[in-house]
Amino acid sequence: MTASFTWEALPARVLCGRGYLDRVGDEVERLGARRVLLVGGGAATGAPLQRVRSQLGDRVAEVIPDSAQHVPEVIAGQAVERGRGAAIDAVVSVGGGSATGLGKAVVLELGVPLIAVPTTYAGSEMTPIHGRTRDGRKETGRDPRVLPRAVVYDPELCLGMPARLAGASGMNALAHCAEALWVTTANPVTSALASEGIRCLVAGLPRVVSDPQDVDGHAECLAGACMAGTALAQVGTGVHHRTCHVLGGGWNLPHAETHGIVLPHAVALVSPRAPQAMERLAEVLGGEPATALFELASSMALPTALVDVGMPGDALDEAADRVAVASEHDPLVDGRNQLRAMLEDAFRGSRPAPRHAARER
Repeated sequence: MTASFTWEALPARVLCGRGYLDRVGDEVERLGARRVLLVGGGAATGAPLQRVRSQLGDRVAEVIPDSAQHVPEVIAGQAVERGRGAAIDAVVSVGGGSATGLGKAVVLELGVPLIAVPTTYAGSEMTPIHGRTRDGRKETGRDPRVLPRAVVYDPELCLGMPARLAGASGMNALAHCAEALWVTTANPVTSALASEGIRCLVAGLPRVVSDPQDVDGHAECLAGACMAGTALAQVGTGVHHRTCHVLGGGWNLPHAETHGIVLPHAVALVSPRAPQAMERLAEVLGGEPATALFELASSMALPTALVDVGMPGDALDEAADRVAVASEHDPLVDGRNQLRAMLEDAFRGSRPAPRHAARER
């Protein structure tokens, strides 16, 4: 983190509270929208999606009840055409990161506003980052047009979330926070957001994993996810997210669980070159960062090995090559061999270990 920095606040309107799902109609009205595309995704969105539909009445022009992780190009294209055909003037997404991602794909093409109603801790609702997967590769971009005009957090929507989903989604949010601390564009404002986001998530996740009906625990996790996304939106992504995008887009691995598996190893990879970030992580996590994150994932009974979520072992070399190309100018990455070793550890589920090899030429 540099002593000289530029802070450019992104426009954001966030509503958070129990029962706030019923305010979505007011937000649509505030935008003056009259033909809305509803996008859903995930098991938790059935009833909430219908509640939103009831609020909006005849303003609902089209409904896409199901999205898919990594925003496949075909599904995104179909959603855009359905929105265009219905002459929509706004999109409302209800669901996790997949629903938000599909909503972003539509608004990017059609130039209409997005209202996001998250049901997990993805945090992507707070970022101008968008992506699609085509030909086995996830392509991401950054455009302020995809930043939701309003985000509505209602912790009641998270009640009953399966423990594995809650834990994995929380690790995804923690990855946003951790990476926001070590990328070269980090600054005092984003680091404060990221640190407080970690604190909320570390406090809330054990509660919601042990008791999916703990509404206050869900509220704390949603607050953490909001701060995580806000911090990441300002500073951008680094080697951790690049790695997960390569793995998810290339081999269709589950998004949140992949983040949870890779995160401790990405922390170990960058730790020698990001001592200040590691000190801050250690302070808020209460121990050596890579180990603490690995143990947190294990304590929530999450998978800790890529092989357990469908990564083929014979693809590790290709994955390392792809991440190395994308990380060519990243000062925190020690070269292709270090990335290959990190992927091997993540594939096997080994306990993470810091790496100290000299930078490859």
